[in-house]
Amino acid sequence: MLNCAIIMGRLVADPELRTTTTGLSVTSFRVAVDRSYVKPGEERQTDFIDVVAWRQTAEFVTKYFRKGSMIAVQGSIQVRNYEDKNGNKRTAVEIVADNVSFTGSRAESSTAGDRGGDPASRQAAPSYSTGSVGDFSDIQDDDELPF
Repeated sequence: MLNCAIIMGRLVADPELRTTTTGLSVTSFRVAVDRSYVKPGEERQTDFIDVVAWRQTAEFVTKYFRKGSMIAVQGSIQVRNYEDKNGNKRTAVEIVADNVSFTGSRAESSTAGDRGGDPASRQAAPSYSTGSVGDFSDIQDDDELPF
């Protein structure tokens, strides 16, 4: 049997770390994932997928990801039945995350990981010049190839 789900999208809200009564770290979050197919004349549809992460994965997500962060999640689909406050039977479908990865730009990831620290302590990304043709010279080599 195979139960594997891989999604990539943006977080709908900031994830919050919780702890179970036994001391396990857990976080639940929702990922907005655009559908790949768009019918002509219609707008792109988005699915909102619930994800739960446990232990170190939960701590990693709450430390480095914020609302709007691009995220990739690999895990398995889990279906839970429960009863709501009014006694109605409900079903929850979610992905239990095994691996979570950064997928946005580095600047986006570092901004998401900041908790409002000192802006002066952040380093700007290095900039590189594109160079010009005058920076290079032709190599004159009429030797035969060594193979």
